[in-house]
Amino acid sequence: MNSPQPHNSTILLVDDNPTNLQLLFGTLKGLGHKLLVAKSGEDALKVSQWAHPDLILLDILMTGIDGFETCARLKENPETRDIAVIFLSALNTDDKIKGLSMGAVDYIAKPFQSEEVIARVETHLTIARLRTELAERNRQLESASQPILDSVGDGIYGLDREGHITFANPAAMQLTGYPKDALIGHSLHELHLYARWDGSPYHFIESGIYQTLKQGVAKQSDSDVFWRHSGDHFAVSWTCTPIMRGGEVQGAVLAFRDVTQRKRQEHQLREALAEVERLRDRLQAENAYLQAEVKNEGRFDSIVGESAALKDVLEQVDQVAPTNSSVLIIGESGTGKEAIARAIHDSSPRRDRPLIKVNCGAITPTLIESELFGHEKGAFTGATEARPGVLERAEGGTVFLDEIGEMPLDLQPHLLRALEAREVQRLGATRPTPVSFRVVAATHRDLRAEVAAGRFRSDLLYRLACVTLRLPPLRERLEDLEPLACHLLVACAARQGGVAPRLSSSAVDVLRAHSWPGNVRELRNVVETAYALRGRGDLDGALVARCLSGVGFGEASAPSG
Repeated sequence: MNSPQPHNSTILLVDDNPTNLQLLFGTLKGLGHKLLVAKSGEDALKVSQWAHPDLILLDILMTGIDGFETCARLKENPETRDIAVIFLSALNTDDKIKGLSMGAVDYIAKPFQSEEVIARVETHLTIARLRTELAERNRQLESASQPILDSVGDGIYGLDREGHITFANPAAMQLTGYPKDALIGHSLHELHLYARWDGSPYHFIESGIYQTLKQGVAKQSDSDVFWRHSGDHFAVSWTCTPIMRGGEVQGAVLAFRDVTQRKRQEHQLREALAEVERLRDRLQAENAYLQAEVKNEGRFDSIVGESAALKDVLEQVDQVAPTNSSVLIIGESGTGKEAIARAIHDSSPRRDRPLIKVNCGAITPTLIESELFGHEKGAFTGATEARPGVLERAEGGTVFLDEIGEMPLDLQPHLLRALEAREVQRLGATRPTPVSFRVVAATHRDLRAEVAAGRFRSDLLYRLACVTLRLPPLRERLEDLEPLACHLLVACAARQGGVAPRLSSSAVDVLRAHSWPGNVRELRNVVETAYALRGRGDLDGALVARCLSGVGFGEASAPSG
């Protein structure tokens, strides 16, 4: 959990579901912000009126007035219209678009992911804080400028048609440091405009003052500097108005002021505005990965991409999820086999029961039987108490057998028997226990080749592969690279309590040029490395290329997933 932020804010949580409120409150309570709760739209309007929170997390579907109506009333009220609103939504794309069009700044999809909630809340609080600081700096600038102008006043020069000074007021002498006799009769250009701020020559013919004297047209500028008698310079804003007689220019009146302080403040404002722009870009990067989720109507929250190959897989997931058929997922290491298994489970009638995962390649052969089937007390040395196995713990839900191709050959008949009979017998037990679970298995191996080589049982393969899903490697769905990289970048930043930097177009080009032998796992490695090495800037192509060349991904990655 993030440590409390230096800029504490007030957040209003609005939901008529106590469970959702409890989840949100628990997620945000450690951030150091003041949390307020409202259980209806009516209550939210009242609380907003007196508390004026910095951010509102607003559920859409509520009894009484819903989230849409609540947001509309907030935006109609001049006292609350500037409060940022994030919708809490499990609705379809049209409803989400409707919410954003009504003035909400973002939405968080249900069910909540704590890292996403924290990242979005902190991002919008930071943007709101910077906007407030900008408004305050503008007010300070206006109030600071007025006494300067009142006390110092503008410098005034009278000029003849050749640009010689014929008149100088006290303010002009004070600003430039020249005494009156050093000004009158001397060339304005030779005294004040002979060089630019960097010392490079500034020819009088290039000046707007020269154009006023020659063309009889009023000019003004705030991009010049005047050089003082002491040899230093100051930023100047000037207005030059011609003096006409008989249609001809006789001279000009030049009014000028020292705007060094204003320029300095403008520079600070530009830096603050640039920071707001960077935050906006980062927020867009955070939202990029959600575009795929919106188009899939939020069904597969952990799977990102819009390629035809991935859409084909998700369509198959949609078809097979409601059934009880066993599914075998085949794909290279790092292609997201576990994410697909999770999507199948979450879209199935068993979604409210557990998804129990076991990596068949990560457990020693001597322990895998006990891990799968469990054991009774005293079944073997060290079995000091009875323990249910994976298949029992998955009762009513789904068991995910990752890297099934690594299962020892002598244990495969026991697994087949459990799948066929829907019962398991713990080690040391005298009778089996009936179980009901669905099986999803995954492997990076060619199991038919393993069968031919005598390392895998054909009858177990047929039992596991009622439906076979083949996951495309990342190199075959390059159009998913950018949204997937953005998704991983946001997740990485959220885990570390930061805000995701922008992924530049050059970085995307470098990612597309890579072959990705380690697939999504390799991409995650690259993204996390780039995030750690980025400094304070965005992720550019050079940084990504350096991360790709400096880390061994495919060889070092674990064989699961």
